[in-house]
Amino acid sequence: MSDYHFVTKWKVKAPVAAVWAEINNPEEWPLWWRYVRKVDLLKAGNAEGVGSLRRFEWTSALPYRLAFDLETTVVDPFKRLEGQASGELEGVGIWTFQEEGEWTVLRYDWIVKTNKQWMIHLAPLLRPMFSWNHEKVMEVGRKGLGQRLNTRIEKIR
Repeated sequence: MSDYHFVTKWKVKAPVAAVWAEINNPEEWPLWWRYVRKVDLLKAGNAEGVGSLRRFEWTSALPYRLAFDLETTVVDPFKRLEGQASGELEGVGIWTFQEEGEWTVLRYDWIVKTNKQWMIHLAPLLRPMFSWNHEKVMEVGRKGLGQRLNTRIEKIR
């Protein structure tokens, strides 16, 4: 298996509640995030969403697709969302939210390993391409979220 830790940071000119509402509603992501092909709720969680299980199907800038299940493990409203992935990707995804005046700083940590054999075998050669691809997918998400919220989103390096 190959391990990856991707970090994405955005500064969104919107209240944290508006940003939270979009990120915490992944069934709607395909409406604004082009690479999200489909999100199906497989199991509802508690009132906050902890324990919910969703199947995600993603396309990418490169010619491959990924599917994985994500169980929501942490919901700290307006601060943190965390989920455990299993399937073609395995690991954890963590969204953190921090309000700074009229801006929301949004960080995503995607700490995963792939279970697709071809990706495992080619990781030493293709790791830079997989990183590039993740950046492209997230950039499309940034632009889509900005359009969805009708606001500016800056990428933080």
